[in-house]
Amino acid sequence: MKINIYYGGRGLMDDPTLYVINKMQGVLEELHVTVERFNLYELKNNIPTLPQTIKTADGIILASTVEWYGIGGYMHQFLDACWLYGDKEKIAKTYMCPVVMSTTYGEREGKLTLSESWEILGGLPCSGICGYIADTSIFDDNDNYIKIIEKKAENMYRTINQKMACFPASNQAVKQMVSIDKNINLTPQESEQLSQYVSDDMYVKRQKKDIQELTSMFRDLMGSSEQEENKEEFIEEFKERFTPQAGFKAVYKIQIEGKKKPLIIEIDGAEHNYYYGGVENPDVDMQISRDTMNDIIYARMTFQRAFMGGAMKMKGDFKVLRTLDQIFNFMERPF
Repeated sequence: MKINIYYGGRGLMDDPTLYVINKMQGVLEELHVTVERFNLYELKNNIPTLPQTIKTADGIILASTVEWYGIGGYMHQFLDACWLYGDKEKIAKTYMCPVVMSTTYGEREGKLTLSESWEILGGLPCSGICGYIADTSIFDDNDNYIKIIEKKAENMYRTINQKMACFPASNQAVKQMVSIDKNINLTPQESEQLSQYVSDDMYVKRQKKDIQELTSMFRDLMGSSEQEENKEEFIEEFKERFTPQAGFKAVYKIQIEGKKKPLIIEIDGAEHNYYYGGVENPDVDMQISRDTMNDIIYARMTFQRAFMGGAMKMKGDFKVLRTLDQIFNFMERPF
């Protein structure tokens, strides 16, 4: 017998879920079960291929930790991959035991999420385990908790070994009637090949680059160059509102929606320079829509408020960003 453990937590030393699955693994190995562990946080780039590992298992343990709300994102990605690329015929014969430990509220909901997800995939559920564990030292002080974990591992072994039957679940029936997999009917071999492409970083990056090149080409063909007619747009407004700050030096890069090249603003004391082009290692790199830029120019918004409100994205020094509103105070003298 072989059982795979898929751990969807972050691998923290005091993660109670790790304690539980380590104890369960020890019990199963004493019963001469082959156990293989998959830490999803270590295999995040290969998650789309992991459903193929279920093919060699008689049962699996899905283990996650609730740290603030619901099961972790890695476990969601794994379940998505099972839906997209998993061998449904093999999943239908595979037992799953959910393990959800919580350091906050929501362990029961997390366990239910895993059980329902596996049933919708067509798999067979085992009795799982969940609990609120604020500190793993609790396990050392209570032998009854250890017995509960050991009993769950033994029950899972017994369920798989005896191939215990399960009553049909309503979510499986509903899935068969109304849930249509729009992802194309693929053979297990085709799914495996597709999932390998998905997990290949070089392949994905190459595809993204091709898409960007095609997008750029079609933008040119469709006349996006019309938006570039006024190459001096916004520059005069910045020049008029410039207020030098003694000793201040910075380079701003502002990528405005519809502009092929970003607006570069170079400040060095009383010196200031503006142009559309490229620059390496700016102090602040911003992305902003044309409407938001107009709101700033016409004193309806500031750069800082645009960033805090989510209307603008930025990378770099936030203090330097705040200084931008002081150097170009559009609010003081609106147009």
